[in-house]
Amino acid sequence: MKKSIIVRGKAFLLAVATAAAMAGTPPVTARADLVNNGDNHVVITPNVPRGRTGSRMSVTFTLENNDGENWEDVEVGFSEDLSYIARPDAVEGEYVFPFEVTSGLFDMKYVGTIRAGGKKSVSLSAKVRADLPEGYYHVNVEVSSKDNRVVAVEPVNIWVSKSTGASDEDKEKDRDVGFVLGEGQSTPYGVYPNVVDFTINMRNSGYSEAVDVNVAMVLSKDSAEFPFDINEGNYDRNFEKVGPDEVVQLPYSMAIRSDVYSGYYPIKFEINYRETATGELLKDEETFWVRIKNKEKDEDSSGEFNENDRTKARIVVDSFETIPQTIIAGEPFRLILRMKNASSSIAASNILFSLESEKVDNSAIFTTASGSSSVVVNSLAAGEVTELAIDLVSRAGIDQRSYGLTIKETYDSPEFKNASETVTIDIPIKQIARLNTGTMEVMPDNITVGSESNIMFPINNTGKVILYNVMVKFQADSIQTTDTYVGNIKPGETGNVDVMVTGAAPTQDDGKVKVYITYEDENGEVQEAEEKELSLFVTEDMGEDMGMDIEVGDFTDVPMEEPSAFSKYKVPMIIAAAAAAGAGIFGVLRVRKKRKARQEEDEIDNEIS
Repeated sequence: MKKSIIVRGKAFLLAVATAAAMAGTPPVTARADLVNNGDNHVVITPNVPRGRTGSRMSVTFTLENNDGENWEDVEVGFSEDLSYIARPDAVEGEYVFPFEVTSGLFDMKYVGTIRAGGKKSVSLSAKVRADLPEGYYHVNVEVSSKDNRVVAVEPVNIWVSKSTGASDEDKEKDRDVGFVLGEGQSTPYGVYPNVVDFTINMRNSGYSEAVDVNVAMVLSKDSAEFPFDINEGNYDRNFEKVGPDEVVQLPYSMAIRSDVYSGYYPIKFEINYRETATGELLKDEETFWVRIKNKEKDEDSSGEFNENDRTKARIVVDSFETIPQTIIAGEPFRLILRMKNASSSIAASNILFSLESEKVDNSAIFTTASGSSSVVVNSLAAGEVTELAIDLVSRAGIDQRSYGLTIKETYDSPEFKNASETVTIDIPIKQIARLNTGTMEVMPDNITVGSESNIMFPINNTGKVILYNVMVKFQADSIQTTDTYVGNIKPGETGNVDVMVTGAAPTQDDGKVKVYITYEDENGEVQEAEEKELSLFVTEDMGEDMGMDIEVGDFTDVPMEEPSAFSKYKVPMIIAAAAAAGAGIFGVLRVRKKRKARQEEDEIDNEIS
């Protein structure tokens, strides 16, 4: 399928010139001319690339995507449109292609995706023709994206100067294949006894593809030359091919020798490769530096003894657990410690583990249930783990949090006697939440259906943890279920409940109303409700019309009956009920008035104090 081409700026004039040359008319462009590539929209060159006749050069530019949509599978290369007039017998007035036309010169280089508004820096390389006079030349750069759609063909100016003879530096730059290690990277830094993980970037700085590439690290038994332990049989890294300017990575994980000194060490590499699949095997040598931190040379030369020069084992806490998993303050528990010799080659013997608890107010948080707080282990080989079981008791009445338990170690190593180390673990202690309620005031404690009663009582936090989001629910068949929010109650403080409940149906039982108090712990989990009871009776509303419709007629035939007790005392009963309701309302108002008076007295006392 043929490409759809968008030609911009001077590239269009060059295309016209080509067509004119084929038609036999004089071309419109001049040899060694400088075009205005400031009109470019895609291929941007802030600096003019420079090269020498007969030498290879790099043409570096930036691709800018200003189309408003992503470009996918972008490829870039020198345009072939004018390649046929790149001939050595060009005369004045004809366009001259400045590079030698060799196999692969017009191959497109894969760039990848360039997002809308994004930029990518690209370099193309070619060998400058030896027969060119000094001056400016320009080449067309073609940019295509997915499905072979040509995004742009735009010119790039280059400056060519006459070569004055190939120096060693020029020859090095003109190599077909060359390698650079660690370009733009920081020097890896390792501290004994840690393992150093580092990756070396290797770039093919030449102009041809390298195939069958093998990178071998040069090893040495001498710690003055090579600072790492040789733990692997092969440190080679192999690549099927490495293209021009392509960067590949060489990953390594190296353990630092114990006898190495602090300083910078050169790591040498031998790189074997071929320029073609059937070509001869070529070799390159490169060096990469690393920095090591261990003992200093002047420590040995001083003649003074330094115990850190001796190697010793390292004993650490591999893991631990408690039985039960949740420890309640004041209750006993079993601590299971798994201690590991983290050294890779040094054993430990005559090991004494001593436990020391964190103290609060000069009192230990943890004490042993019985016996000593020390444990002896005869030996611990490199990498070995031993398990210790200690029965402990936590102190009651402490705050809910984690407390430290220090493990002091004393042990022997072949080169280090009576070594001492200290490690610490944190053990969380929980407290049980506790609360109680004060006297429940119910005013009035006898109401009718549809009327209200005021319930008031305090909730005291008698524990050591905060009660979060305290809620109180009132529930019975005779009242409407009512919820009220109290809030957070800190240890030693009180939350007050003051709520109105409404009668829903006459009481059919003993008049007990269930009171459920719930709260959340520090993790936001609702705890089991505390259940209380109070007494509240609900009766039928007697204020409705209790009369009967009687048909007017002859009453002589209707026998007269003795009036019922309710009929006799209807009016007194209604008056008594109204008086009771009034007394209840008066009682509620009186309690609230007394409470307000007490609050005002407390505020006055606080101001005086």
